[in-house]
This record gives sequence, structure tokens and C-alpha cells, in this order.
Amino acid sequence: MLHHVQIACPAGTEDALREFYVGVLGMTEKPKPPVLAVRGGCWFTDEYGSELHLGVEEDFRPARKAHPALGRPDLDSLASRLETAGYPVVWANDEIGMRRFHTNDCHGNRIEFVEC
Repeated sequence: MLHHVQIACPAGTEDALREFYVGVLGMTEKPKPPVLAVRGGCWFTDEYGSELHLGVEEDFRPARKAHPALGRPDLDSLASRLETAGYPVVWANDEIGMRRFHTNDCHGNRIEFVEC
């Protein structure tokens, strides 16, 4: 079982993370343990069993190739919310047997959503 995936973010951007992961994606912020909260960043979870940890990286560079893939049953409505909020939605046109698309978070990290 995969417990969580951590991706990087720049320091001091927790409000932008909340806007994207809670406001656009509909995830819930999970409180970080106090000993880790002082490091910055945020943790998020969703009703589909995904958990993402956004950790501060001093020399931040967005992950443009490496990415988490999150399962969602509502790809069309999610894609619509992302596009309305100004985020790119790039549907995969390869034939690997699953419907999916990629987007970028508020810091340019690549995220994939697959239909489940």
C-alpha cells in the first residue's frame, strides 16, 4: 500500500497550495504534526484515498516529468474546474487502456488524473 506521495513547493506558499489543492481540486488539508509543521508546506487528502504532502525545498524547481497519478471517477468535471480556474488540462491520446489527463499545480508540478 502506498501511504502518500511528497512533492516539492517553494517556502511561504501555503496559501497558494490551499487555493489549488482545496479550492480547485476539492481536497482536504490534513494537519501536519507540530514537529513537522515548523518546516512549512501542507498535507492534503481526498475522499478517494489519495494523500499528497507538499514539502518546502529551498532550491525549488517544479517536477515537470515525475508526478503523482491520482485516481478519480469524475475526470470531466475535474478537468472543467481546472480549466475554469486557469490550469492546463492535457488529455492523453495514447492507447494504454485508461482515460487520463495531466495538469500542473500552482507551482508547475505535473499531476496526472486517471479514471477509476
